[in-house]
Amino acid sequence: MSGPARERPIVIVKKKRVSSRGAHHGGSWKVAYADFVTAMMAFFMVMWLINLDQSTRSAIGGYFSNPTAFRTGGAPSIAPNPLSAPPSTTDPVPMQLAMRAQERSRYERAAEALRKRIQENQDELGLNTLIEITITEEGLRIELVEDGEGTTFFPLSSAMMSETGHKALTLIGVELAELTAAVIIEGHTDAMQFSSRASYTNWELSADRANAARRVLEGEGVARSRVVGVRGLADRYLRIPDNPAAEANRRISILLPFSDVLQELDGQRGRVLGA
Repeated sequence: MSGPARERPIVIVKKKRVSSRGAHHGGSWKVAYADFVTAMMAFFMVMWLINLDQSTRSAIGGYFSNPTAFRTGGAPSIAPNPLSAPPSTTDPVPMQLAMRAQERSRYERAAEALRKRIQENQDELGLNTLIEITITEEGLRIELVEDGEGTTFFPLSSAMMSETGHKALTLIGVELAELTAAVIIEGHTDAMQFSSRASYTNWELSADRANAARRVLEGEGVARSRVVGVRGLADRYLRIPDNPAAEANRRISILLPFSDVLQELDGQRGRVLGA
């Protein structure tokens, strides 16, 4: 007969109740996710600002420095306020200013590229300050000006372009062909008059010179559709009014007008034609 039976040990099992709310580690992940989204938004805003041109960045900076001025028309608006009423069609000034700022930036880059090209070809052209490139209130203006020291774009009283003039306009045409802006070409003369009996005057001469310049520009790739005006202005807009006979009054001027200037010119032409 076996010995006395051993007593079975008592095992106590304790179950720990876990709260269902603890399974998601609380709401801290939401805060972290919100911080991440905010950081990404800030990053993309910075990247967007970096890729804007200088004039637009300046306009944005001006808005945050003085937003009241933007609302009162003191500076161009960056973007429409979604909470405000749509802009009035009778007050297009802010939109025109914003568009002009963008166009000015493009024209400044084009002017710099053209100056660089002229400098690189200085020896071949034999020019110094005969090609003047400026940004005016009208737009980008390029002027080929006689210097009175032997370098001429057209012989005196002639619309037959010189070799120097052809080289200069060829160089300009290649650069302008890369753009899309409208082009206006103007011919100017000095105040020296032809014979009183001559049927050919400074009006015809200036117009013929402007058309000669147009043909060269179009031959270098400037689309014909971009040429919106060819003007013969004779001696009506002298560069040196105090010396009407000065050589510098004889010049070819190429204007790439701002959009609002072009619209105003079209409006003036419409009024003249009774449109």
